[in-house]
Amino acid sequence: MPRTAPHTDRDPGLVAVITYDGLCTFEFGIAVEVFGLPRPEFDFPWYRFTAVSAEARRARAIGGIVVEAGAPLSRLTQARTIIVPGWRDRNERPPERLLRAIAQASARGARCLSICSGVFVLAAAGLLDGKRATTHWRHMPDLKRLYPRIRIEEDTLYVDEGDVITSAGSAAGIDACLHLVRRDFGSKVANSVARRLVMPPHRDGGQAQYVVAPIQARPGRTIGEVMDWARARLSQPIQIGEMAERAGMSERTFLRRFTESTGAGPAAWLQQERMSRARELLESGTMPLADISEQCGYQSLETFRVAFRRSVGTSPASYRARFRRSAF
Repeated sequence: MPRTAPHTDRDPGLVAVITYDGLCTFEFGIAVEVFGLPRPEFDFPWYRFTAVSAEARRARAIGGIVVEAGAPLSRLTQARTIIVPGWRDRNERPPERLLRAIAQASARGARCLSICSGVFVLAAAGLLDGKRATTHWRHMPDLKRLYPRIRIEEDTLYVDEGDVITSAGSAAGIDACLHLVRRDFGSKVANSVARRLVMPPHRDGGQAQYVVAPIQARPGRTIGEVMDWARARLSQPIQIGEMAERAGMSERTFLRRFTESTGAGPAAWLQQERMSRARELLESGTMPLADISEQCGYQSLETFRVAFRRSVGTSPASYRARFRRSAF
């Protein structure tokens, strides 16, 4: 378990989650769980956390409970990250005071992350014009109708536009929040947080929102067992036909079952796993890039560099420089 933080450009700062009448308590709880809990397992500074009231009073949350936020909207001037849980009514414009506060915080450099229908708040604040965004599949028609300037990604878990992250249904908010932790602290720290949540360490934002069938849990040759087998052999070439044979299926049936179970094809999944392994190796040591390339199944260093940049958005050397392990 990581004790010392990798190098980051800045302190993780204050995370402010917005509360209002009709608050979704599960989505509020996601923000608390990821950013607000004490982290005694780490010996470096974690996020500071506060709840901010959008309407200057107690919020009557879904489920019959009352949430009393500890801070007014003016606290957003100090936030580095703003979390917006699902908005109560897609056709109701959020309070102007809230929209101004979010827009001003964003202009100052704060990052904004929405969960589910919280995207309607960010859209109303003007933060998504001309940008990619997503939301729960049920809300897509209304988002298109109300905000036609948004480039909507229809079948993804979350979309990262740098200063704005939008996520799909409530559970996808967990993935988006873990993604932000990964951006700030690297894969090992994010995986540790996921482990405490009893969550898979990483679901890529491009994974489909709706998966037809869960990964099989019954004994025998299952998709899950084939995935474990492949993860243990990422340094080797892995053919789809070989995976299908391990599963006891024809290649055509395996491709269909794998996609139904994971929301991605086996080739895309393997690429994601190789990149996840590469990030961990880059964050945790000084292994030469050529060796990392081989460990992740790339025989050509140049091919690895191209694949890494395409997946992560930066070069392996730049990624390592950002997350080189050192104490704050």
